[in-house]
Amino acid sequence: MPEPKSDLRLEIAHVLFIDIVDYSKRLIDEQHELLQDLNQIVRNTAAFRSAEASANLIRVPTGDGMALVFSTTPEAPVQCALEISKALRNHSELQVRMGIHSGPVSGIKDVNDRSNIAGAGINVAQRVMDCGDGGHILLSKRVAEDLEQYRQWRPYLHELGECEVKHGARVSLVNLYRDEVGNPAIPEKLKKERETKTAAAVKPAKLQKPALLAGAILVAIALVIGFWAFSHRQSQKMANALTSPEKRIAVLPFKPLVPENRDQVLELGMADSLIAKLSNIREIVVRSLNSVRKYNGLEQDPLAAGRELEVDSVLEGNVQKSSDRIRVSTRSISVADGSSLWSDTFHEKFTDVFAVQDTISQKVADALALRMSGQERKRLTKRYTENVEAYQLYLTGRYHMSKLTPPDIRKGIGFLQEAIERDPGYALAYAGLAAANRALAMNADVPAKDCLPQAKAAAMRAIELDDSLAEAHSALSFALIWYDWDWAGAEKEAQRALALDPNSAMAHFAYAHILSDQGRHQEAIAEIARARELDPVFLLVGALEGMILHHAGRNDEALARLQKAQELDQNFWVTHLMLGRVNIQQRRYPEAIGELSKARELSRGNSEAIGSIGYAEALAGDKEKARAVLEELKALSQQRYIPPSNIGLVYCGLGDKDEALSCLEKACDERDPRLTLLKVDPRWDSLRDNARFVAILKRIGLQ
Repeated sequence: MPEPKSDLRLEIAHVLFIDIVDYSKRLIDEQHELLQDLNQIVRNTAAFRSAEASANLIRVPTGDGMALVFSTTPEAPVQCALEISKALRNHSELQVRMGIHSGPVSGIKDVNDRSNIAGAGINVAQRVMDCGDGGHILLSKRVAEDLEQYRQWRPYLHELGECEVKHGARVSLVNLYRDEVGNPAIPEKLKKERETKTAAAVKPAKLQKPALLAGAILVAIALVIGFWAFSHRQSQKMANALTSPEKRIAVLPFKPLVPENRDQVLELGMADSLIAKLSNIREIVVRSLNSVRKYNGLEQDPLAAGRELEVDSVLEGNVQKSSDRIRVSTRSISVADGSSLWSDTFHEKFTDVFAVQDTISQKVADALALRMSGQERKRLTKRYTENVEAYQLYLTGRYHMSKLTPPDIRKGIGFLQEAIERDPGYALAYAGLAAANRALAMNADVPAKDCLPQAKAAAMRAIELDDSLAEAHSALSFALIWYDWDWAGAEKEAQRALALDPNSAMAHFAYAHILSDQGRHQEAIAEIARARELDPVFLLVGALEGMILHHAGRNDEALARLQKAQELDQNFWVTHLMLGRVNIQQRRYPEAIGELSKARELSRGNSEAIGSIGYAEALAGDKEKARAVLEELKALSQQRYIPPSNIGLVYCGLGDKDEALSCLEKACDERDPRLTLLKVDPRWDSLRDNARFVAILKRIGLQ
């Protein structure tokens, strides 16, 4: 018997799938009322009415919702979803989730011999929707790629990564939201997947108790497997990277053509400039300057660096400046087999360095076969300044601030300010100045008033000059929580940074900080884990992940993560500081004091490390040593600024609540950014039922 002829002759359709959350748990009459309300809201949208009037819409009822099949453009279902989301703000009882996909559909005859519709377009849209919770508007990657070609849609698009759906298949998801439209939270299904992966990564294997002979055999096998795993660890890491759906690249610090004539500012600066350019392409993940700067040795093997950074390819090169000329030779290498993807040499006037960088960036994109939108192509060759002198000052400033030590950060600030004097319209220099001042707030004993208002002003000026700089939005988010205590504004800026650059580890880092400080632990853990995936050797991300896990009460996981971070670099003081805090919570006071003493030494006397030692000594029962630390901090405060919270911490350990609270109140007056951790930092637990402590939390917007 021949198949019935299709009444609908569409090849590609744009599908909006909608359902009511927890519909089946409602009473029958409630179900009927909710469905009627939803139908009315959908029918009242302009997008629905327009498509229906032009016969470009098919409606498919699904029991607890519907599928709307548009035959116009990918924007039609998205516009309809936004209108529905806005209308639902007045219907709190009606929780709806939506999924959108463009794909092939075909007309069929249903059991009633009526025209209906089926196909992958419908199926995938439903699976995309199934990944969401109430309020979510989720898009398939295909729809998002169509929308991101248009400026007006880009602020709405927030990449989520892959999610497992029916039959073990995986779909790439993008969350659509902005301001009060959509749901910015990570879907619970995706959170659970990430938590399962995180737990699996740190959960020790459980061994059964076998018989004696079987145990001996198993131990022998385990030793063989362990030796094999150890010897092949780097190969396995690369295999994981190469099977990732993302393309990952590292731009290594350039090397001198003549070793005796090193110019490390230019060598690192070339890498920094190319990282900034390539980071504008969403299809690739580019390792940050903070991760690659450690590979600046003359004998550095690029393939070994690529394996440690877990990337598919590396870009390496040589650079030399002589008088007014610059010579650059560079090549792109596949980490899997060491083959050269392309190479080139340039010998130009130094004033043409921007053209050289444009050409290199374009060749990288071509070699990796990257698909770029028109906007991304423009940004790939965008020049933030034409002033070569300002550019050199900017590179010097970035070189110093990226060392993350207080003296170098201050030195970097000076050079960045000079760059701005040479070119007042240099948006990147303002963004760098904002990031440098923000870094001083926590890394150094500096009054908040001397760095955070400056960070905010510089970030806002950078955004005014170029709103597309994710780095500026991230820096602004920190200033807004640490100085203004503007949590909603900070979250908005962090989300904006993520919308502009979903592959920015720093943007995920900033958002994780905001979420964790407010006690939104699961969201924070997912964000900081994503930051680590994007930049696995960025030491500050590893240390912060340990802190966030610690603040969530997951101390064993925090310890494991911090120990992994320590394997990357034994001399990063923040990792030792966080290890000390976790050991205090686990009452391993000698170990805690050892870690905190190391943090004090490596930081050259950071007062938080000193105060934490006094706190640990007090809890360990040696109050005499704790009081000695207290006197040391008071003496230091006569020579330089000491944040009051670090003095209050020792009083807290000694059980002197009144003095501890007085220090915290003084810290409020001085806008000490460490106060933003009060809600979740367990070191202050003994004060939580005190009315003065509650008043402090209310003052800073955390209660």
